[in-house]
Amino acid sequence: MKLVSFGDIHMATRQLARIAGELATADLVILSGDLTNFGGVAAARTVVEAVRQYCPTVLALPGNLDRPEVIDYLHSAHISLHGENHRVGDIDLFGCGGSNLTPFHTPLEYRDVELQAILASAYAQTTAAPVQLMVCHTPPYATQVDRLTDGRPVGSAAVRQFISAIQPHLCITGHIHESAGTDRLGRTLILNAGPFAAGGYIVVYYEAGEVKAELRFAV
Repeated sequence: MKLVSFGDIHMATRQLARIAGELATADLVILSGDLTNFGGVAAARTVVEAVRQYCPTVLALPGNLDRPEVIDYLHSAHISLHGENHRVGDIDLFGCGGSNLTPFHTPLEYRDVELQAILASAYAQTTAAPVQLMVCHTPPYATQVDRLTDGRPVGSAAVRQFISAIQPHLCITGHIHESAGTDRLGRTLILNAGPFAAGGYIVVYYEAGEVKAELRFAV
């Protein structure tokens, strides 16, 4: 099984052509938030449908720059990972959209206690699949994937605590454009592809009981 994931798309759907080959061979595409720039349902649908031109099977969650109505759209389309779980083969995929609180008062922000509750609700729906893949727009605090340009960590302590307690195999995150990269918390490999316009994306392979993931950049 091959999964491709990217986020912080911000309507940059023209970039899809740069990874057309990857998408065409994927069994599933995961959109990890910020589909739009302060957009609602129409803008989010435009992004989802553009991705479906390359791979028809999509799961997604909203980022902090997507308006709250996007949550309902993704849920009604049966593709939401925000507070929800989807089992695909041997993989449980669950997650949380939006972000922790920012100084910018973006459309979809949560207090840490709320992020914890959303993740707990999603995890409660998992099915004890062999692999757990967590998708969280907000990165865990004080890691290599939540640093601003000046080095300050701005991720969520609640997300970090959740990962440390649950130890999913993988965590796909985003939100902090400056922190494309990878890190680990225990057994959990954490990947932030950065903004899609810069070419970052993640490929996950699951075969013969083994899961692997890597960060790639379109050329």
